[in-house]
This record gives sequence, C-alpha cells and structure tokens, in this order.
Amino acid sequence: MPWRFSRSPYRVLVSEFMLQQTGIARVMGKYGPFLKAFPTMQTLAEARVANVLAAWKGLGYNRRALALLRTAGIICTEHGGRLPRSLAALQALPGIGHATAAAVLVYAFNMPIAFIETNVRRVYLHFYFPGATSVSDADIMPLVESTIDRSNPREWFYALMDFGTMLATEDRSGNARSARYRKQPAFEGSVRQLRGRILEVMLALQSGTRAQIVKALGSADERLDAALGELVKEGFLQASRGRFSFR
Repeated sequence: MPWRFSRSPYRVLVSEFMLQQTGIARVMGKYGPFLKAFPTMQTLAEARVANVLAAWKGLGYNRRALALLRTAGIICTEHGGRLPRSLAALQALPGIGHATAAAVLVYAFNMPIAFIETNVRRVYLHFYFPGATSVSDADIMPLVESTIDRSNPREWFYALMDFGTMLATEDRSGNARSARYRKQPAFEGSVRQLRGRILEVMLALQSGTRAQIVKALGSADERLDAALGELVKEGFLQASRGRFSFR
C-alpha cells in the first residue's frame, strides 16, 4: 500500500478519501495515477471538476471526488495550503467526518487520536464482544482510546487495519454484529448507478443537451431529470440554455 510509505499530509488525505467505502485493491490502482495528475494540494485545488472525475473513475461514490476537490480549495485559500492539525478544523471541511479526520492526523502526523472504521471495529468486536450483537461504537470507542499505542499510533493503527483484514477472511460476518451494520443496497438499477452513467457520458460529451445525454445513455430513464437536477444542485454540473456541462 503505497500511501503507507508517505508522510505527506496531502497524500494521506487523498488516500483516506479514496478508502472511504472502497476496497484497497481498487484504490491501489487509482492512487498513483491520481497523484500523478494532481501532485500537490494546489494543483488539485485548481483542477476542473471534469478532470478530477476522470482521474477518479472506477472508484465510485463520486461525491467523494467533488468533496476532495472542494477540500483542497478551502485548504489552499483558508489554511495557506497546509493541512489543519485539529479534529475540529478537519471536520469542518467537505466530506470529512470524525473517522477520516482522526485517521489523517494519525497517519500524517502520528498523533494519538482514537477512531473507528471497518477493520478497527472488527478487531474490537472479535476480542471484546465475542457472541454479542448490536454492539454500538459508543461501547467500542473507550476500548480503542484505552488501548491505543500513544508512542507510535501510526504503526498501531496500521497493525489494527491489517489484523482486521485478516479476521475478515476468517469470518466475513464479524461486523454484522455491530449496531451500525447495514446491508449494502443493490447498485444495479439504482439512482447511484444512473448518476454514475450520466457523469461518464458527460465526461465524453463535456457539454450536451438532455436529448444528447439520453442518446448517449442508450435509453430514456424516468429518473433522469431528477438525477440531472441533483448533479447540478450538488455542483457536478451546470445548466445553461438547455445544455449541461461541468462546472
């Protein structure tokens, strides 16, 4: 995992955004090319939405790409291009919750801040809650806080991640005992899939009318107008005189 060999706050930030809801194998194939396209916080902050989405293609959950782009812009305009070193400041940025903010501080600056993500949760469920169900993160967090290696939290959390990955190969249902567990909704035929297809079409067209988008999609979808409206509202696209294009 190449991000483990970097202490660059920017590279850590990129990796943490990519790893949200996405498997390591897919991130491995996109991390290097993305950084080649946008080697610094400033180059990302100045990038066009279309170029960022093109580099992100294959990772899914495109809102993360847009949030990362906006985060880079805020860091460059409001923080002098330097990643904030506080949870509160990081969590104020687009697309960053407690777990991502804490992970960035741990991996970039080796700060001893507890956080819970899928693999960390799996380890603590395995050791401290055998057989229990509906275990809340509120029950797990005190254990994470009390066991963290404060002298080298970066390596400690790397170890937890690796151990959690190993446990997953032995018992894939482990995290189902968490109160946070939700079965992933089907992607095929979902609005999320439609949104992804629209953005893929737009990357090819760059600019197009509704009719051109329908033609490129291959068929009309009754959810198309709503999906286009969402993409405009969220800042992926802009609409002017009947044409859609990237912002």
